[in-house]
Amino acid sequence: MGSVPNLYYKQNRLKQLRAFCRAARLGSISMAAESLFLSQPAVSLQIQALEREFETVLFERRGPQIRLTPEGETLYKLADPLVEGIDRLQETFAASFGRLESGELNVAAGESTILYVLPEPLRRFAEVYPHIRIKLHNVTGRDGLAMLHRDEVDFAVGSMLEVPEDITYQPIVTYHPKLITPKNHPLASLGERIELEDISPYGLILPPRHLSTWRIVDLVFRQHNVDYHVSLEAGGWEVIKKYVELGLGISIVTDVCLTGKEQLAAIPLDRFFPARSYGVVQRIGRHLSPQAKRFITMMEAAYAGPKMGSSSPSGRGESV
Repeated sequence: MGSVPNLYYKQNRLKQLRAFCRAARLGSISMAAESLFLSQPAVSLQIQALEREFETVLFERRGPQIRLTPEGETLYKLADPLVEGIDRLQETFAASFGRLESGELNVAAGESTILYVLPEPLRRFAEVYPHIRIKLHNVTGRDGLAMLHRDEVDFAVGSMLEVPEDITYQPIVTYHPKLITPKNHPLASLGERIELEDISPYGLILPPRHLSTWRIVDLVFRQHNVDYHVSLEAGGWEVIKKYVELGLGISIVTDVCLTGKEQLAAIPLDRFFPARSYGVVQRIGRHLSPQAKRFITMMEAAYAGPKMGSSSPSGRGESV
């Protein structure tokens, strides 16, 4: 009779490992329970059963927060791909025969990525796989990383300047910096001869200070010992372009947002500012669904070409 409880626990090992992996990922028993639609005691019991079976402690408990022990880290690395693989077994099986007729694709991205980078890959994907439900989560970079860590999305798409240790970043398309001004602006005639000192007297329109564009502008001007001033802070490239057209200032953008239809002069600034890439952001160890793998492949194909990033799939020049 003593072997019956042990047999019971082994039969429920998948549930135990799923609870353990979710708790490890979220750093919280209560958050794991909520995401699995279980009670907190149920998740705790499943993790305790694993600890008894492996005769080790998997978590260090510090109040409501938990942290993996070295043994817990080892088990997590082994178990997480297995749990993900089993949970997605039916989709993976269907995909192995070329069938992607259902399922869901969750992608986190910022507004500029959704507006300028994703439309063509999404159009191609939806055309080929019309029955796969696509959810775009419009979030900032920090919130997108949080969603990745909680496994609320398959992957994120965006531009990364710093890549955390538990994240992978796969650049797919590269864009270039441009100064945009009204067409009749004194700087418009300078073209590539422009210097940072020429920009200095004019008020810049930039996205909010906490975003990367402001930090890059500040860094470059300080590195060259050139003053600058921001006359207007506005969110979103479409708003910034409109205000520049109205003569309220000039701006430094990546040309991902330029269609060529704006009433603006666009002057290359590659001598001063770095090009920026957009790509796929994933959590290390995350098992990608067949839908996610297929979308990434189609996104790569959409932007493949001899001059990657110099033009969009529709043929118009774009950059960041």
